[in-house]
Amino acid sequence: MIHELALVDEKASLGEGCTVAAFAVVKAGVVLGEKVVVDHHAVIGGEPQDLKFDPATPSGVEVGAGSVLREGVTIHRATRPGTNTLVGANCLLMVNSHVGHDSVLADNVILANGALIAGHVTVGRNAFISGNVVVHQNVRIGEGCIISGGSRVGLDVPPYVIVDGKNTVAGLNLIGLRRRGHSAEEIADLKSCYRALFMTKAKGTMQEKAAGIEAQTEPGRIFLTFFNEKKRGFIHARGG
Repeated sequence: MIHELALVDEKASLGEGCTVAAFAVVKAGVVLGEKVVVDHHAVIGGEPQDLKFDPATPSGVEVGAGSVLREGVTIHRATRPGTNTLVGANCLLMVNSHVGHDSVLADNVILANGALIAGHVTVGRNAFISGNVVVHQNVRIGEGCIISGGSRVGLDVPPYVIVDGKNTVAGLNLIGLRRRGHSAEEIADLKSCYRALFMTKAKGTMQEKAAGIEAQTEPGRIFLTFFNEKKRGFIHARGG
């Protein structure tokens, strides 16, 4: 259903069963999957806030099936020709949250009210980014993590952890792991990997330390593999 007071560009594509509320704007180049909800005053597909961007660049935004974009949400289109800013399936972007250009949100990501995601950010599946969190450009956020309200994130966040404050890890997201059905063996393995990386005084970079740890389960391997790539450095434990 498209409300008569919504503005949907003729070059946008909407899947079956989408809802676009009054005063929402869906711009050219936007592709919405089935049953996406775009609530009042949301603007999807706006131009990126990049001084070098040419408005004639053919780019867009793609939103996966079942995602809900609440009041005042903004998602900017990509900066490179033929590419899209991506939001996965079954995501929930709450009131006044923002996704910057060229960012990629995997499935089942939640952004709470006022969460701000800068450009070129990647967010793994099942991540929960709480209210008024700000995420710097080019940051990677791993799957299954939770970022506490008001936190500032300018470094890469490994999977399954809790972030609290400025680039500070505060433990594993144990509640989230249990809710998603991870076994006791998987959780124990993640605890072991986490302690070896964040709670010991072993010398070396995070990449070097991760390379010297052997995980026993698939979640443990996902956790350690995250450190193979270094984009902006990694969040740290309290005290350094």
